Amino acid sequence: MKTELARRIAITIGALLLFRLGTQIPIAGLNISTFSPTLDFISRLSIFALGLIPYLTAAILIRLLSVVWRGLNLLERSGEGGRRKLARATLGLTLGLAAFQAYGIASALTAIPGLVRNPDGWFVLTATASMVGGVFVLVWLSEQITRHGIGNGLALILSVGIVVALPRDIAGILDLMRQGAISSNLVLGHALFWIATVVVIVLVEGARRNISVQFGALNFGTRQLPVRDAMLSVKLNSAGS
Repeated sequence: MKTELARRIAITIGALLLFRLGTQIPIAGLNISTFSPTLDFISRLSIFALGLIPYLTAAILIRLLSVVWRGLNLLERSGEGGRRKLARATLGLTLGLAAFQAYGIASALTAIPGLVRNPDGWFVLTATASMVGGVFVLVWLSEQITRHGIGNGLALILSVGIVVALPRDIAGILDLMRQGAISSNLVLGHALFWIATVVVIVLVEGARRNISVQFGALNFGTRQLPVRDAMLSVKLNSAGS
């Protein structure tokens, strides 16, 4: 049991480290050194620049279509084969969305003076392919974490990106406060607002109602179970289950 747990932890950590490594690999053909690069600057121009957003968008669109489109709804309920077809449809839509976004970013990069060595069509093509490939690598990593690691791979990759950026964002806010660009009361108000929002979400998600249930007497051969009272916990908000 301990060996299996250690293996899953190692796979999860390794996949997350690969994700962080990929965020520091810039798109080929960029003159990043001339722009005093920071970690955040490089991550925005890396092969993982699109992140998992195209895949998540595609999954949400397919889910919404399955609600209003009877064919997709039946396909989702038709068993493992139907779910595989939906997964392929999600990946196909991901490819289209990722290619559209990557092409827009690559085209915009060519308009920045001095950033791209050779701002021609070949750079746009290779940059688009790199970012689209990065999306599918992240999808694969998230699946490996889900199947062989610990927890939900999509959630862990998204969480790592947020946690890594959090210290830098806090330092930036504190620097703006020292410069007088924003007031401390405004920052405190935002912090209290988001803390209260998280608390409300947790309370609503975990809200349950206990319903009293009474079991009648049961006979098992010569043994008789008396009448028993129990409490049935029912989740009020089933959206997150």
